[in-house]
Amino acid sequence: MRDFSERQSQLFFLIATFLARYEAPELQAPLDADVSEAMGSLAATFETASRGLIYDHRPASVLAERLTAALKPVLAEAGQGAGSAFERDAAAVLRRVEEAVSDVRATDQANRRAFLDLLGRVITKPGGSSDEPEDPPRLIVP
Repeated sequence: MRDFSERQSQLFFLIATFLARYEAPELQAPLDADVSEAMGSLAATFETASRGLIYDHRPASVLAERLTAALKPVLAEAGQGAGSAFERDAAAVLRRVEEAVSDVRATDQANRRAFLDLLGRVITKPGGSSDEPEDPPRLIVP
């Protein structure tokens, strides 16, 4: 992220948060390969759109297609009215996420969800809550 602009950083965190919280509709959790394929097809779509052409690149796997379909409206809302500058930024961020998936997979080849597991550990739930219940606050009265 060191060479991202502010908007690209925001997009990166939007996409990372989306991926960390994504729940597949039919209890089939996506694998890193599905994430990589979805990011690549979305990046290609945004790259084409930034050149003034409308062409929807589609991933080959069903899980990647579902992930793409779920992420598209999130990105469309984020880029509402921003034009081709947003499309270029989105394409750059999506390509970087695609590269990150490959990099993480290279470090842990046995785990087919290494990137998604990493995101799950790094991205916290809203309000910083965790799965463990907190002790209720205690008031000490003298």
